[in-house]
Amino acid sequence: MVEEIKKIEKFIQDYVNAAKSQGVVIGMSGGKDSLICAKLCVEALGKDKVLGIIMPNGEMKDKNIAKKTCELLGIRYYNLNIGEIYKSFIKLTQTVLETENKELSTVTTFNVPPRVRMACLYSIAGSLNYLVVNTSNLSEKEIGYTTKWGDNVGDFAPILDFTKSEVVEIGLALGLPKELVVKAPDDGLSGKTDEDKIGFSYNELDSYIRTGEKGQNFDKISDMHKKSEHKRKGVIYYENDRDNFFEI
Repeated sequence: MVEEIKKIEKFIQDYVNAAKSQGVVIGMSGGKDSLICAKLCVEALGKDKVLGIIMPNGEMKDKNIAKKTCELLGIRYYNLNIGEIYKSFIKLTQTVLETENKELSTVTTFNVPPRVRMACLYSIAGSLNYLVVNTSNLSEKEIGYTTKWGDNVGDFAPILDFTKSEVVEIGLALGLPKELVVKAPDDGLSGKTDEDKIGFSYNELDSYIRTGEKGQNFDKISDMHKKSEHKRKGVIYYENDRDNFFEI
């Protein structure tokens, strides 16, 4: 992983320099992915060019851990509570649902906060001439355990081609505290870990991704992968059969 880390840092440097950006902004959740991505950016760019944004939705279980990770890295950070923005979105949504005689679903309540957070990150980045860091990993990507147009977007992604298990290896190789790197991931909302919610372990998923070994939950993994294909493709559009001669 030491050699991979060097390559990741070079990737970050090259991308940020090519974009003529002044730095990067990253949502700090208190989890391993945001911590490790921020550490990679600090190593690649210097701590003065990395800005952390903590965005609780009212209350945030890991808010203190998020602050601790920012202080550990020595980066500037701000705490922006998105609670009122979230409530406004829900209120607007309910005005439509009431007319349609429909109930508010967990699809909405779980997905609105990540989308609000990403909007905040891009709002900040746009005025600072910064780039937004995507903190997703390969394991989450392959089963769609992300929010479309929320935490699955960004300007560049340092760890998107690494499984959850490999991300842990990167964090330990970077010298980050073990208790933060091996911490069980959760959404901070339901009180359950990610593995509790998806119904299988990341070790089983990661093993299939890298070796093709089908464990006892392969059918569930395969089903989640197929159903989340739209999250990996971006906008699907109709293609007409006319010629296009635009060239760069």
